[in-house]
Amino acid sequence: MAESATERPNWLPADCEILADGEYDAIVMGTGLKEAVISGLLSTKKMKVLHVDRNNYYGGECASLNLTNLYQKFRPGTTPPEILGHPTRDYNVDLIPKFIIACGNLVKMLLHTKVTRYLDFKNVDGSYVYKAGKILKVPATPEEALRTSLMGIFEKRRFKSFLTYLSKYEEGDPSTHGGLDLKSMTMLQLYDHYSLDKNTQSFVGHAMGLMRDDNYLEEPALPTVKAIQLYCYSLERYGKSPYIYPMYGLGGLPEGFSRLCAVHGGTFMLQCPVNEVLFDESGKAWGICASIDGKKQVAKAPVIIGDPSYFSSEMVRSLGSVVRSICILDHPIASTGNAESTQIIIPGLQVGRKHDIYVCMVSHSHNVASEGKFIAIASTTVETSDPSLELKPAFDLIGPVLDRFDAVSEAFEPVGSGKDDGCFISSSYDATSHFETTSQDILSLYERITGEKLDLTINADSTEAED
Repeated sequence: MAESATERPNWLPADCEILADGEYDAIVMGTGLKEAVISGLLSTKKMKVLHVDRNNYYGGECASLNLTNLYQKFRPGTTPPEILGHPTRDYNVDLIPKFIIACGNLVKMLLHTKVTRYLDFKNVDGSYVYKAGKILKVPATPEEALRTSLMGIFEKRRFKSFLTYLSKYEEGDPSTHGGLDLKSMTMLQLYDHYSLDKNTQSFVGHAMGLMRDDNYLEEPALPTVKAIQLYCYSLERYGKSPYIYPMYGLGGLPEGFSRLCAVHGGTFMLQCPVNEVLFDESGKAWGICASIDGKKQVAKAPVIIGDPSYFSSEMVRSLGSVVRSICILDHPIASTGNAESTQIIIPGLQVGRKHDIYVCMVSHSHNVASEGKFIAIASTTVETSDPSLELKPAFDLIGPVLDRFDAVSEAFEPVGSGKDDGCFISSSYDATSHFETTSQDILSLYERITGEKLDLTINADSTEAED
């Protein structure tokens, strides 16, 4: 944007032009889900938002790609084989696949912002856990506890008692606490109170509580109990599994929140490579500089938000790496009752690892693959020098593949909160196949930026997921 000398603001560097409208309340870099949700939420607070992305598509590292773009990303210059179906019409492959807990925080955000009007959801067919080389349905009710093959008859009775206690427990009603203080006792102590063995602890904590490792065992029991209650309640609400998933893939989520931001006056600019975040002499961020058509352009805002890739290495720290493998199949995963969509959690304890392995599978039923084709994606936190080999337990479950795409990415989190420098940085996406940790990061970002908690008292029961 060109401007005359009389229009030129005093904050604009001499060799630069104004980017878009110039001054904003917040600038968001990257159109990943976290950034898109934040820009949508801020716009509804009547903040003037500029949202930029270096790519020519929405979604950032969590985009959904058609088959042609998937091959170009992983194997430039190649084209998909005809046997896979129409490469642009039939496929929407998530680069970072995750299912949505039906009554969880992300659904509440969708309802809170009314982004559900832009999206259609469908239930995921099944939720399974791995034990001793087999995958078994996760029992989530006292009745299912007595029928499960995950444990012997005496353990079933103990597990039923445990689930019965959780189903009645209400934090604000001491009469449901059974004399236990879940804020002070650890989760391991709660398990021990019901004499649950390590195998039962493993699948309860990891497949129902969705804990990523065993550190939670030594932490207060209440957060894990609430997570298990959410899992059970979501399953009760939707029947087949506690998860839902958008038709046409996860790419619709950032697009929906971006649309919300645009409706409330936000400005979007794709193919806008950001050269740097600009800081004043006190170390406070005040704007960004981008290059468009060979010209440096600058926009100003007191709040700068983005994923770790937009900030200098000094502002983030490594969390290790995540390995993901996208597998295209011509069959459903065995032992899932021919489910067209499913999640499988392989607890680390079962395969001699610290971190769990996750498998999620979707198909034509969610309009993300051609008919008769399935997309299974395995992921885990890297622990060795051979990341792909770490996914072998998942590959053994997935079975023969038509094609496979592997990727290892380093994960980061911000060093600071953003309070001192005005830079509010999201954390990278972890290996989990659900959105609970993502939702927690969004809520943290929102509170750090606005100084207030997001109101999520809305009833998630009002979401309708089609059967």
